[in-house]
Amino acid sequence: MIGDTPMQTGRNFSPAPRSKQHASPAPDLPAAFHPALKMRPGLLPWASRLVLAVVVLALAGNPLAALAQSNANLPDLGTPAGTLANLDDEAQIGQMIVREARQQNLLIDDPESAEYLESLGLKLSSQAPDSDRQFHYLLFNESDINAEATLGAVIFCDYGTILAADSESELAGVLAHETAHITQRHMVRGALKAEHASLATAAALLGAVLLGAMGAGPEAIEGGVLAAEGMGAQMQINFTRDQEEEADRVGITYLARAGFDPMGLPDFFQKMVQLYGYSETQTPRMLVNHPVFPDRIADARARAEQLERQEPPRHFTDSVSFGLIKERLRVLPAADDFDLRTYYDKRMQAPDPPLSIRYGQALALYQRGHPAEAVTLLKPLVAQHQGVILLYSLLGQAQVAAGQAKDGLATFARAETLFPRNVPLTVRYAEALIKTGDPRQAHALLLDLFNNEEPTPGQIRLTALAASAAGDAGDAYYYMGEYNISLGDLRMATQQLELALASPHLTFVQRKRFQARLEEIRTVLADDRRENGKNPQNSGGY
Repeated sequence: MIGDTPMQTGRNFSPAPRSKQHASPAPDLPAAFHPALKMRPGLLPWASRLVLAVVVLALAGNPLAALAQSNANLPDLGTPAGTLANLDDEAQIGQMIVREARQQNLLIDDPESAEYLESLGLKLSSQAPDSDRQFHYLLFNESDINAEATLGAVIFCDYGTILAADSESELAGVLAHETAHITQRHMVRGALKAEHASLATAAALLGAVLLGAMGAGPEAIEGGVLAAEGMGAQMQINFTRDQEEEADRVGITYLARAGFDPMGLPDFFQKMVQLYGYSETQTPRMLVNHPVFPDRIADARARAEQLERQEPPRHFTDSVSFGLIKERLRVLPAADDFDLRTYYDKRMQAPDPPLSIRYGQALALYQRGHPAEAVTLLKPLVAQHQGVILLYSLLGQAQVAAGQAKDGLATFARAETLFPRNVPLTVRYAEALIKTGDPRQAHALLLDLFNNEEPTPGQIRLTALAASAAGDAGDAYYYMGEYNISLGDLRMATQQLELALASPHLTFVQRKRFQARLEEIRTVLADDRRENGKNPQNSGGY
């Protein structure tokens, strides 16, 4: 894998990434776009302790539920929702939650799947009244069926939810429901009802958790877990029935306005109930966290029918990407002992198997070490479906892996011309260029891409690897510094930028850019020490 390629500058770079996940600020964006450099401890003093409690709860049980529910259970710090936590405060909490999820490797590291989920979610959030707010839809590495909204307009979706959806409208319905929880500010509104929660007890609990997280030892962490579990029984504020119904109504409106079948949400819930019943034992976490009370489906259907009557009859079809991404998420997390070849051989016996199954078969062959067979399957598919980016990317990867480097790079070059600055495609092209010995072009491609699109921490690191392999030590250290900023590790970022400035053959522009960034980080660290009397905790972006 490209991400494992050693840096070739002769210097020691930062350790291997703690996470292989996605989304973070762009290397060349102004500091205002780097949440790690925007954080100030005085803005929301309880936020970092809250997130540390979330981490401990995540270790104690289901990670997604812990991350989401802990943020639904904010301490009562005021009366109106706006004074409890304004949108900027919520965004910072969301950033910290996402960072912790990445550091625990809870997110799926797949640019194609991540881009699909984000683009689908943004179609829905663009229908909201506050559509200028920045929403984030992230894919959880969990086969369960669930999705959760949390503070900061962040929505986590288990990949099992995508596999369980029989149509794109069903999946969009789930995301629309969670989007409505955010736009209606249900987390904050729920916290306002916790009038009897003891802040003193909460502070003691969170303080213990903080000590454990700062290295006080496993006993402190274990004690924090036990305390968190006990506290959760007293302080937990799940969405109320009224809030669930409101999220259904509002979400179905977003669903219809975005061009999806408004019946998608009630259909998905109906299917879950038919498969698993109303029992909370051995059921998807979605039915536990989002209980489907008897009249809820009927109410949702009535709302969908009302919206349907307001529009002319429409025929809803799934996007090509929906089927392909479903198969990616079937293949990529599959256990090594699962016989993917046999699985897809059986699926291919159906009359006229769809493109998604053919793609899944080719992906399975590529993933399991048979790239030449994958190339044979993919070539006619690309010829027949020339507008499908995922086919080009997989064909190029398979050709390079099969030793057909010239053909693979030609496939990527053609696709890059057809679909310029597509993030997954360009990342795969850059990986292929590095693998085949042209890191300089890979570096140039990535810089062009990420000056226009927001990269993930892993993609920033890939940019550093490309720079290193191209012999540009200064840029390599600089982007490793940006990578550490995206993870919230400002002290490591400082070290990387100091190495960047010590690199030979820097241009005048590079030296000025590196020095300005280093001074900026040092200012933040000094402010944090002055306000907290200690080194800051990590704080990163999406």
